[in-house]
Amino acid sequence: MKQIALVFGLIAAVVLGPGFAADTPPAKPAPAPAPAPAATSAAPQLLVVTSMGNFTIELNAERAPLTVAHFLSYVDKGYYSNTIFHRVVQSFVIQAGGFDADYNPKHAPDKVVNESGNGLSNTRGTVGMARSTSPHAADAQFFVNLSDNQALDPNQTRWGYAVFGRVIQGMDVVDKIGNVATGAHAAIKEETPLKPVIILRIERLPSP
Repeated sequence: MKQIALVFGLIAAVVLGPGFAADTPPAKPAPAPAPAPAATSAAPQLLVVTSMGNFTIELNAERAPLTVAHFLSYVDKGYYSNTIFHRVVQSFVIQAGGFDADYNPKHAPDKVVNESGNGLSNTRGTVGMARSTSPHAADAQFFVNLSDNQALDPNQTRWGYAVFGRVIQGMDVVDKIGNVATGAHAAIKEETPLKPVIILRIERLPSP
């Protein structure tokens, strides 16, 4: 039951509470956001510079073109500078992109179509988009899987959480972040680091 609660807890909400709705496709799906422009590289690489060390992620524009272009649009305008990992669950995920370093929620108006059916699975080290229970509600929040979390993948009864990249260097830093002490802070009711873990910036790396 705890694992199910963690799955449904992976939402892009301002206040993280203990109860979450079931994540099933609606009978009449809401209109999806407009497709983002295609990414320019098949495998862009990004350096994530944090207060606890750096790690590198490689994006999969071939399998998740809309999500990659969407994420890069936030990266290129500096959205992630001085944001925090606001949700950390040991052996599950670290999640970021929703709050600044003062724990103020960040406005992220652009949404992206859910690409969770792209064949990429939520295995250890992969990067996915967080969202609310609405399938196409992912904005700027993302997470890194600390374990194999196939329960986040889609199935016949519900949408999944779209994977769009993977950590290719610095997984030890990700694991270190995933083991910090957590609790409640301000509007975040649980599972937030007691000492802020700050993303100083995310920057593109030269094409390999």
